[in-house]
Amino acid sequence: MEKGKKKEYDFLKLFERFMAESKRGKRLQKNGNRLKASTVENYTYLYKLLCNFSVEKQFPLRIRSVSRLNTKELKTEQNYWEKFYKKFTDYLYNDLDHYDNYVGVQAKHLRSFMNWLNTKQALNVGSFHQVFYTRSEEIQIVVVSPERLNYLIHAKGLDKTLSPRLLNVKDIFVFGCTVALRFSDLMALKPTNLEQINRTWYLNVQSKKTQTYTRVKLPSYAVDIIEKHKTKTRLLPYYHKVYLNKYIKELLQTVGWTEPFECKREKRGVPTTIFKDKQKKEHFRFCDMVTTHTMRRTAITTMLSLGMNEQAVRKISGHAANSKEFYRYVAYAQAYLDKEIDLVHEKLNQKEMTGAY
Repeated sequence: MEKGKKKEYDFLKLFERFMAESKRGKRLQKNGNRLKASTVENYTYLYKLLCNFSVEKQFPLRIRSVSRLNTKELKTEQNYWEKFYKKFTDYLYNDLDHYDNYVGVQAKHLRSFMNWLNTKQALNVGSFHQVFYTRSEEIQIVVVSPERLNYLIHAKGLDKTLSPRLLNVKDIFVFGCTVALRFSDLMALKPTNLEQINRTWYLNVQSKKTQTYTRVKLPSYAVDIIEKHKTKTRLLPYYHKVYLNKYIKELLQTVGWTEPFECKREKRGVPTTIFKDKQKKEHFRFCDMVTTHTMRRTAITTMLSLGMNEQAVRKISGHAANSKEFYRYVAYAQAYLDKEIDLVHEKLNQKEMTGAY
């Protein structure tokens, strides 16, 4: 490099090194653990987004050291990163139609990359990336009510209306709505996760995501499901997440849970109604909104709605005591309880109930 020339580096090549060190375990979490495979995969998605953005918007991506920059040059560098972030987020929002949570995650990963350049590569790229603010949104919680879950468990004649595949899906869905496991842990269940004590069956699981242990007592209908599907290597039929999401929607459509569901997402903090058919302004249906994650959400809110202590539910779900996500379930469950007690109050207010006392 010529004397006096400002140090400039290839952004994408450095990002490739960032991904490689993350994948090999050279870059670790703050607690010393290796990064999760899903996190490294997210970096790959971001890399592709950045490549496409640079080409489509003709925006050159580069990294420059600020060590020898004068005041005017520092201002130019600040303007570059502010312009980059605005154009990149506009690309994600406007061109790709993403929402706040997705854009916020990309901003978080970009900040991690820039911090890595400063701390691990000693490039001194400055702190301009602090303006990469990470928006987030509270996505609507979609759960199956206790009454509907009860119907799936006990409805006489329902099984006769379902195909063999949907019968399997119903069993997985009911089981998942009972034990509050994440999808990855649910599909990985093996006979060694079962424990029997005095005719009572328990499920012992260590979460792949958090490494926490949970122990759940199984009701008789959950034991029946296991006995029906258990093999030497699995407790439940295995489905890829993409296909199980599709089959769950098909199951609930067959059951008849097709009422309209108003879906809202946020862009730059502004709520936007999302339609299944934009031209016809046709809303999604309830069955369209249910996914594999609904099982865990349903289990947690059912426990809370039916009176289980919050601490006990957290013990089963593996949420930390200060988890914001968990308290969203608490708030949702409280809304259910309020609705139920409103029905009680309504009956108490009916004149027909007046009589001898």
